[in-house]
Amino acid sequence: MSIPTMPTELRNAARRAKGFMPDAEGLALFETAAEYGTRGPICEIGTYCGKSAIYLGAGARQAGSVVVTVDHHRGSEEIQPGWPYHDPSLMDHRFGKMDSLPTFRQTIAAAGLEEEVIAVVGPSDRVAALWNTPLGMLFIDGGHSEEPVTKDYEGWAPHVTPGGALVFHDIYPDPADGGQAPYRVYQRVLASGAFKEVRHTGSLRVLERVGPGIG
Repeated sequence: MSIPTMPTELRNAARRAKGFMPDAEGLALFETAAEYGTRGPICEIGTYCGKSAIYLGAGARQAGSVVVTVDHHRGSEEIQPGWPYHDPSLMDHRFGKMDSLPTFRQTIAAAGLEEEVIAVVGPSDRVAALWNTPLGMLFIDGGHSEEPVTKDYEGWAPHVTPGGALVFHDIYPDPADGGQAPYRVYQRVLASGAFKEVRHTGSLRVLERVGPGIG
């Protein structure tokens, strides 16, 4: 099977967008979306400012699919004031809270992906409780501490269709490289036997559903 090519203008838009997705991992995300988006819609948990949604949206366009990206847009723990990844330009001073939604909307509009990328604004676990559509691909990249990443996995992984993909970002086997909560959940997934790993690019892991349950 030939490897899809991400259009140059969309790749450049993704590179310019605010966010934390390295380009090599973003391209892997695009290729995964182009492949698995043919099996159902794509869901992203953790939108932030839309950088990864451009890679996903470009893949969804090639697959004839869509991306539903879920985020409360108030920021995960690591981007709050006083934390290393905090961006003061995203503060809504009227409420004293982070608000990445306006920047996300501008990012997706500028990339020309408003038809492919659909924003759902709300807590991941509350949205998951209402969700019923089988997913061709699920990308988990929301909060990176134990509770949110566990809730994201338990709430959304059951919706991944047989043969669909579950993708994790920021998987660091060595604690010196990054936080361990996503890695522990990733290990739990592999131990369950419901998914097998099919791709590894940087901190990105792509798993394919091969059995029932999530473990």
